Amino acid sequence: MHELSLVASLCARAEAAARAEGAERVTGLSVQLGPLSHLSPDHLRDHLARASIGSILEGAEVMVTVGADPHAPNAQDIELLSVEVV
Repeated sequence: MHELSLVASLCARAEAAARAEGAERVTGLSVQLGPLSHLSPDHLRDHLARASIGSILEGAEVMVTVGADPHAPNAQDIELLSVEVV
């Protein structure tokens, strides 16, 4: 359940950033997984593909890095680094 809320929050943040730019579609996302987020990059991409169906995020390429510090304040989170839009 924690994973679903992380993905839902990521989608909401990415859509808000895209809409603030007046975008019609998101073509790419760059994110950093916290080392304690309980998600692998592939697992995150799968969740995002399902969660984004019908939204401006659908079909966006997702570039994922994984943080290394389990003591970082955001070690359980997914950080949105950038959003590429059209």
